[in-house]
Amino acid sequence: MGDKKRILVVDDEPDFCSIVQGNLEKEGFDVEVAYDGVQGMEKVKANPPDAIVLDVMMPEKDGYAVCKELKGDAKYADIPIVMLTAVASHVSSTRYSHYDGMSMEADDYLPKPASAEEITESLKGLLNM
Repeated sequence: MGDKKRILVVDDEPDFCSIVQGNLEKEGFDVEVAYDGVQGMEKVKANPPDAIVLDVMMPEKDGYAVCKELKGDAKYADIPIVMLTAVASHVSSTRYSHYDGMSMEADDYLPKPASAEEITESLKGLLNM
């Protein structure tokens, strides 16, 4: 398979990150993790990944802000982003809505809790693997 594809997982739940990281590594990906949007942006700028798994609800900078910033920057606009959105019934604040997500330019959306298998399949599709 040549070079390994690098995936950046940005989520504020360490347990979720380690599960997804483990599954993606089993599938042959190199995986890096960031625990909030600010850290995620720093990692993208330091070493742009082949794709990003991005949670919506995070401290510091939420996933919508990160997605908007990346898609608005020509250097990073082509990086596929899989947004993980909480199911509406589980969202306590109206600050996060599916409308916001759909108005962003993420490349795929998966409802949380998404299984590691769903995330892997989405990434493979976006990366044409």
